[in-house]
Amino acid sequence: MSARRPLLIVAGEASGDLHAARLLSRLAELAPDVEPFGMGGDEMVAAGLDRVADSSEISVVGLTEALKILPRAREIFALLLEEVERRRKQVGTPTGEDMVAVLVDFPDFNLRLAKKLKQRGLRVVYYISPQVWAWRRRRVRTIARTVDRMLVLFPFEVDFYAEHGVDVVHVGHPLVDEVPELPQVWERVGEGEAVDRFRVALLPGSRKSEIEALLPAMLESARQLASRLRDGEVPASGAALAVRLVRAPTIPRRLLEEAVAASGLAEAGVEVEIHGEDRFQTVADCHLALCASGTATLEVALLGTPMLVVYKLNRWTYLAAKWLVRLPHISLVNLVLERGAVPELVQADADPANVAREAAELLADRPRLTAMRAALGEVRQRLGEGGGSARAARQVLALLGGRSDSGQPPAPASAAEVAP
Repeated sequence: MSARRPLLIVAGEASGDLHAARLLSRLAELAPDVEPFGMGGDEMVAAGLDRVADSSEISVVGLTEALKILPRAREIFALLLEEVERRRKQVGTPTGEDMVAVLVDFPDFNLRLAKKLKQRGLRVVYYISPQVWAWRRRRVRTIARTVDRMLVLFPFEVDFYAEHGVDVVHVGHPLVDEVPELPQVWERVGEGEAVDRFRVALLPGSRKSEIEALLPAMLESARQLASRLRDGEVPASGAALAVRLVRAPTIPRRLLEEAVAASGLAEAGVEVEIHGEDRFQTVADCHLALCASGTATLEVALLGTPMLVVYKLNRWTYLAAKWLVRLPHISLVNLVLERGAVPELVQADADPANVAREAAELLADRPRLTAMRAALGEVRQRLGEGGGSARAARQVLALLGGRSDSGQPPAPASAAEVAP
């Protein structure tokens, strides 16, 4: 029987929890003796994580929101370091040379943690790069000093890290495997054919702070869109609207139900359903999505559903981001496609009246919808081949000691596995 091999793994947001869970599942197949512990959500727990702290406690967006959870974040930070020391003593590696940490995204927390772990002698793998190529580029110096291997999802990230002396491997995006290729509702609508009832998906984010900032405005946008449909602004429409509210696993259903009850959509005759487990099928069955900026934009793109990216930040957070970020787009889908394939409605542009107008104009313009769907069809190819989680797991295992469950080094990755 192989000796136990503890592995610290720390993820923050819902997307990080999901990707880390997939990595843990692949790692368990390769080396069942690895014992993961750390911080994460329910997905990681289901994949075998011995949870020291729940990431939902400190996952927020914005400067003022971050200040509110700072005391708890400090407590969790200390708990993780204490647990590292405890596990190190259990397995008899007081210098830490046999322990590896996998830090998943969540840079404000994880980059500080990386520094402390490196000081304790752990080898640090960073999975899912902080967007240092977009803003706060000086952080790459910290990464070069504290991270032993950076595992990135996008091909364009490799050159940036290599230029700064970081050991970097492109493993590919796990969403290519996670998001299935499903029939899309527009494929069943003929040219010029009327739609009896438009279905619009709302994806307001995976953090409570995002829900509070975005969901009321999204629901009001839907109410105003329903009014525009009834007024005939979309030719050949059935003048009806159904809303499919997609719930992230980190968000309590009650929070969404309360927002829907206060929205006035029921009084306006708009059907609203909340979906969780079947989110991919739900989005594929919708004619349009209003989507918070983030990983969800890639999910919607892979499903081929036309979308409007809608985002609002605290005023001071937005001003700071606008000053620091030097990118032509805010959404991952437009960054991957390297053009403005989908509209981005941010801050003042995310006003419900403006969002409703943009949505109505898009639904009324079949050639524009067709062009957008064609652009979204490129995303899967741009993200690379499948197998990203397995490639990431092999990279972790290589630093962990390179021993599979058979006691032998894992088979070397092929060129396709390393650079899809």
